[in-house]
Amino acid sequence: ILKYIIHGTVLNSWKVVWVVLSEDGVEFFKRKTDNTPKGMIPLKGAVLTSPCQDFSKRTFVFKMRTAKNQDHYFQASHLEERESWVKDIKRVITCLQGGRKFTRKSTRRSIRLPDTINLSELYIKMRDQEDGVKELKLEKEKRVYNHCFTGGTVVDWLISKDKARNRHEALMLATGLLTEGFLQPAGDLSKEAVEGGAESAILDDPDALYYFADSGFFCEGYSSDEDVILKEEFRGNIIKQGCLLKQGHRRKNWNVRKFILRDDPAYIHYYDPTKGDENPLGSIHLRGSVITAVEFVPEAKRYDVDGNLFEIITSDDTHYFLQATTPEERKEWIKAIHTVSKTGK
Repeated sequence: ILKYIIHGTVLNSWKVVWVVLSEDGVEFFKRKTDNTPKGMIPLKGAVLTSPCQDFSKRTFVFKMRTAKNQDHYFQASHLEERESWVKDIKRVITCLQGGRKFTRKSTRRSIRLPDTINLSELYIKMRDQEDGVKELKLEKEKRVYNHCFTGGTVVDWLISKDKARNRHEALMLATGLLTEGFLQPAGDLSKEAVEGGAESAILDDPDALYYFADSGFFCEGYSSDEDVILKEEFRGNIIKQGCLLKQGHRRKNWNVRKFILRDDPAYIHYYDPTKGDENPLGSIHLRGSVITAVEFVPEAKRYDVDGNLFEIITSDDTHYFLQATTPEERKEWIKAIHTVSKTGK
């Protein structure tokens, strides 16, 4: 399940939806927690086009044309995400053409993991702040990788916690975590190992970098051949990041924005999720701000925006209205922003 932007064929608008790929189609939901999909796109006889160039100002778009010649457009947040979806959707279409059932490869069979191994429980223990794998800021090949660790660090941790008897066993476990999406490759070396299809997709190498799938990982490039130069407002640690709907200040329309919250100095930056994290569309200085949940925002219902709303009022009395996906997500964002606004400078 991923958050995507789907193109509406009637209103010619783009909305964020949750997408689920099944064995015979693509279902999309308004919210992740919804039980009933807003729609379903059958894949039998469908044709997939990627990349799709129908929208000159949008990147990472792909198109599905159904057997009834209906076009559906989806936009990913980055290239790797689009390619991953396109690959699996093509496999579903191929299976349907051959009268076969689509199933993802079994990690357990392919790398011979015992049935007693619970990768979800193992991942939770690895994420423990006190006793888990430590996230670091590492520099490799003129780039700075934040909230990551090396493949060797994962192997050492698994052995030290008696999860594996030797480095070979530890690599098999780590490969399982990587294949199931708990760990992600960062940097060219680790990505090449994953794409190469080796028995051990994770490398026991100090130059092979990885990160937790739900971490605050981000990568920075050097601004010159000298030292890395960062704006003061980008120096804080990332506390939270994710996509929210934001109301514009001028036209009062709502757009999906990726938000990154940093602690000291207290800033939250927002970005176009289709264009990466290099150039923010704007920033909000949070020191002295007031953050509250709200039930009504002018002009919101006009854009089908209702529920899970909250407001940031800055020290200079600028108002920002945002919408989370669920009540729990709204509560988490309010708590995180409130804490940063009180402790950061």
